[in-house]
Amino acid sequence: MDVGIKEAILAVVTIRKDIVCGENIPVFYAKDEEEREKIALLLSKITLGMVHDLENGAYVIVRH
Repeated sequence: MDVGIKEAILAVVTIRKDIVCGENIPVFYAKDEEEREKIALLLSKITLGMVHDLENGAYVIVRH
C-alpha cells in the first residue's frame, strides 16, 4: 500500500508580494527574476516537485 501526499501545491516562489496571500502554502519571496528561478529549481529538487510558471511573476511547485 502506498500512503502519502501525491498531488499537492508544495510552494510558491514570487517577486511580487501583492499577488500572493498564502496561508497554508509556503511562499518564498525573491529579490529578482534570477533568484526566483534559482529558488524554484532548488525547491523542486528538494521536494521532487515540478515547477510551473504562472506568467505573472510567480512559480508554483507542485507534485503530480
